[in-house]
Amino acid sequence: MTGGKPTLLWLRRDLRLGDHPALLAACHRGGPVIPVFIRDETVDDLGAAPKWRLRLSLKVMAESLAQKGSQLILRAGNAQDVLEQLIVETGAGAVYWTRLYDPQATARDSAIKAGLKDRGIEAQSFNGHLLFEPWTVETKQGGYYKVYTPMWNAVKNRDVAPPDAAPAEIPAPDHWPESDVLEDWNLGAAMRRGAAVAASWQRPGETCARDRLGWFSYEGIDSYGTARNMVGVDGTSGMSDYLALGEISARECWHAGLSALHRGASGAETWLKELVWREFAYHLMYHTPHILTDSWRPEWSAFPWHEDEQSVEVRAWTRGRTGVPFVDAAMREMYVTGRMHNRARMIVASYLTKHLGCHWRIGQRWFEECLTDWDPASNAMGWQWVAGSGPDAAPYFRIFNPETQLEKFDPDGEFIARWIAEEKDSPSPTALAYFDAVPKSWNLSPKDAYPQPVVELSVGRKRALAAYEARNF
Repeated sequence: MTGGKPTLLWLRRDLRLGDHPALLAACHRGGPVIPVFIRDETVDDLGAAPKWRLRLSLKVMAESLAQKGSQLILRAGNAQDVLEQLIVETGAGAVYWTRLYDPQATARDSAIKAGLKDRGIEAQSFNGHLLFEPWTVETKQGGYYKVYTPMWNAVKNRDVAPPDAAPAEIPAPDHWPESDVLEDWNLGAAMRRGAAVAASWQRPGETCARDRLGWFSYEGIDSYGTARNMVGVDGTSGMSDYLALGEISARECWHAGLSALHRGASGAETWLKELVWREFAYHLMYHTPHILTDSWRPEWSAFPWHEDEQSVEVRAWTRGRTGVPFVDAAMREMYVTGRMHNRARMIVASYLTKHLGCHWRIGQRWFEECLTDWDPASNAMGWQWVAGSGPDAAPYFRIFNPETQLEKFDPDGEFIARWIAEEKDSPSPTALAYFDAVPKSWNLSPKDAYPQPVVELSVGRKRALAAYEARNF
């Protein structure tokens, strides 16, 4: 305990009260705790859907803090400037936060930590976003892992501390600093009319995250090994939004999976492996940050992908009008719900990068704009894995066939019926919702004819294989 000076709790992608090491440390330090969220350039740079989803999460977090007698202080501006101003206003003696691992955040946070310490302000960062800090997982030779399976084998039996409960109380200051009003930030502006459609699919916040995890770990996880690939059923954990914004911790998810494994749930180990796949993405982003912007395998920088985002092919792909039902249904699911089934993500990524020959960066940027569960590490690694340019990637010549994939993973046609409206006598409400979600400027109607394929699958496959054979590396 260090007396009465307040601690600023700088919240970022850790919008929860439970299993929050930085929050617990702030409460144990002594003195008031002032939670603050800063709208800096990293927030302003977010795409439309993740920025809108962040607004929903901040609203719930503010309500959760209020129930504890606390407040969420909102400020906009350069993070270092905002924190220094709040220190002046509140007399704070410390700033605590949860670590992030992308290069933009690490550079910002390192500079802020050094600046605060130079001023005599205690500055501490904590792990709360991952199971394992990236620098604590090493190969026997002392380097980082470039292949997933050896990393899984290295960490699967590690002890992971159990999740901590939320603090019983959060000490409040006698006087709160002024706060911006969340609605004035207008974080959902870029979603336009799509926000009203996607809103009914969102269940933001820690309570909803824990409810979903409870359902999944007791009822859904047993069939997860097979059901997670079936695009027409609710067979996944549904935790991606919550993990992306830290509305639940990776540790809580891990221990729920371990408990299910010990109960004999057949899909539990598969889900634990998926949690470590997320860790692998962060491991690689930390050690090789160029994965976010460039081909992870440098030789793939010479591959002749085209990068014309205004091409007919890219426009058809982004609008869910390629004439390939699996691809189109997946894209429409994203516009209506804010998410896309993981199996479908592989199909649309393979189709864009291989059948259409487009650079993976086009898809990466589009997902960054449109997914409410956008995560920098997982998005980059996912695209590069499918494209063949990334670590432990699927070979480029592995070209998913959307037709045979649909037969395998949507045998009853539920997914297509749910999301494709054209030329149907009675389209489903979800299929019709797509036309309400997308921009009016696209000028689309459910009465339109369903498009012919922008490229025949056999033609696209042959073209992709020819480009691979002709590569100069």
